Formats: sequence, structure tokens, C-alpha cells
Amino acid sequence: MRKQSKPQPAIFCDVNGTHKADTCENLKAAKARGELYHAAYAHGCYPGQKMPAKMLPELSVACVWDANKDQSWGLPMHRNEGIEFGYLTRGNLDFIVEETHYKLKAGDLTVTRPWQPHQVGNPLITASRMHWLILDVGVRQPNDPWKWPNWINFAPRDLHKLTRLLSHNEQVVWQGNKQIERCFEKIAEYVERTETPETAQTRLQLYVTELFLEVFEMLQINQVELNARLSSTRRSVEMFLHGLTEHVDFPWTLEDMARHCNLGRSRFAHYCKRITNMTAAEYLTHCRIEKAKTLLRDKPDMNILDIALSCGFESSQYFATVFRKKTGRTPSQFREDSMVQPASQAAVSA
Repeated sequence: MRKQSKPQPAIFCDVNGTHKADTCENLKAAKARGELYHAAYAHGCYPGQKMPAKMLPELSVACVWDANKDQSWGLPMHRNEGIEFGYLTRGNLDFIVEETHYKLKAGDLTVTRPWQPHQVGNPLITASRMHWLILDVGVRQPNDPWKWPNWINFAPRDLHKLTRLLSHNEQVVWQGNKQIERCFEKIAEYVERTETPETAQTRLQLYVTELFLEVFEMLQINQVELNARLSSTRRSVEMFLHGLTEHVDFPWTLEDMARHCNLGRSRFAHYCKRITNMTAAEYLTHCRIEKAKTLLRDKPDMNILDIALSCGFESSQYFATVFRKKTGRTPSQFREDSMVQPASQAAVSA
């Protein structure tokens, strides 16, 4: 008998590293300790009663937790593979998206785009009843097209508009309404039942579709401000270039960079020039020199060869040549000047 492989989380790759969808390990542990009530239908690594593989496969998880006291755990900054809706029906909760801190109150709806970094708790969860739902729309890069499941019963025109509203929306927290709350509670009612997920499939499918319809109508009424750049090709290149300094030791070629953004060489080169006013090779060298400056300043015991190699240069001689061309000083001179300057500033301050 073949041994079943353990479910693996979805993966998103950008220059900042390989990101895996969160598997809520802290929540699993808290539930095992009996700290809170939790019920869910789930696929893959998410906690909850497992749905059959062919049952609504795009529905990663539909969950409710009920914590009647402040918790000893939280969900640190993480990412999820799909569009995520959260709804707080009781209590209050800290919610952090990228660098913005929100204080959720009962009746607040959260909307996070696929792979958008967010944190629940600051750092711990407070007493709260929280619903959340993640629908995987097949996004693994910012400019990937959204692929909706055929069981989300929207007219094509409305589905296209819904995609724009969700993928181009930067507002994370919205004031919900009774219709949205009712959808979440109806989903929770079926999730909390002891019957097998298959017996709830039709209702679950209906209520999830109804939830997306209510959110769709709410966003239209509120005339959500859209930012098309959030799902643009330019955005993919911007994300790549933003994180390049942390991965300068990789032997990048133009082909590698373009492939990382799902682009051809010439198109990537066009966007790189437009964003940075440098060619891809020039910008890579710029990032390597900036990283080298940081290491020379902050790690006085690190030898020049190790710095050169860690910044993607093949030898200390080549590193020194490029560094001097870009800064007017050798790496050793730069390090000496960096050590003298703080001392001089300290003397002036005294």
C-alpha cells in the first residue's frame, strides 16, 4: 500500500525568498491545549476537518475561532495563497498588514490580497470570535491572472469587475454589514456541525458564493479606490528589484532576472530601466556595492575576500576595482573612513 505524502503548503517565489502559505501552527497548538474553540473545513496544511480533495478544491479553509479570554499565542507576519476575508463578530483584535496597524472591532471585515503579508495579534490574540475564509485564485506572482473556480456562480462581467475590485484594492479593513455577517455565521453553522463535509457541500458552495456577492456589492457601494499597479507587470519587477540587495550573492544573469518575473529579457530590461534609470547589470552592480558598504561598515572583522564573495564578486581584486570605480575609494579605505567618521562625530558631540 502506497504511503500518502504529507500535504505541502502552496509556495510563492520572489527575490525576497521562497514564501510558503501559512499553516497556522500556533493556532493548531492552542487548540490542542484547549485554549479556544476552533472549527474549520480545510484543505492541505490548514487546521480543521479535511475536505475530500475534489470537494471545492480552491476553498483553502473556512474557519471560525471563539476565544473567550486573551490568548498566549498569535499569528506572526505571514502570507496566504488566496484572497482572504476575515470578519470579527465579537471582541477586538490587533491586525497588522505590512507596516500598518489596525485595531479591529466587532463588525469589521478584513480583505487581504493573495500573498499580502499580515499579522493577527500584537503579538498575542485577544478575546474574540473571528471568522476567516481563504479562496485560492491561482496567483503566484502579482501579475498572474486570477483563476476563479467554476462553482462561484457569477456572470462573467461581474466576475471581471470583482477581480478588479479585489486585486486593485489597497484598503484592508472595511465596516461590514448584517448581510456579510449572516454569510459568515451560516458558513460557521455548517462548519461546526459534526456531519462530514460532503453532506454540507451544496450549502457551503452557496454561502461562499453569497459572501463574495455581498462583498462585491459592498465594494461597489463604497466606490473602492483602485490601484491597477498592484497587479501589474511593473509591480512584479518593482518587487524583484526591491529585494535584490538581499540576494546579491546569486550569480544573476539577465535571463535569470527576467524569468523570476515571468518576463522575456527585453521586456524585463525595459521595466528595469524605467524604474531605476539603470540597465539590469548596472542596477545589480549598484546593489552589490551598497551591500558591500554595509558589510564594510558594520562588520569590521569580516575580511575583504569574504565580503567580495558574499556580494557576488568572483574575486577580491575584481571587487576592489569595481568598488573604487563606483566610490572613488578602495574597500579598505572606505572601511577606515567609516571607522574614523563615527569617532569624529562622537568627539564633536562631547
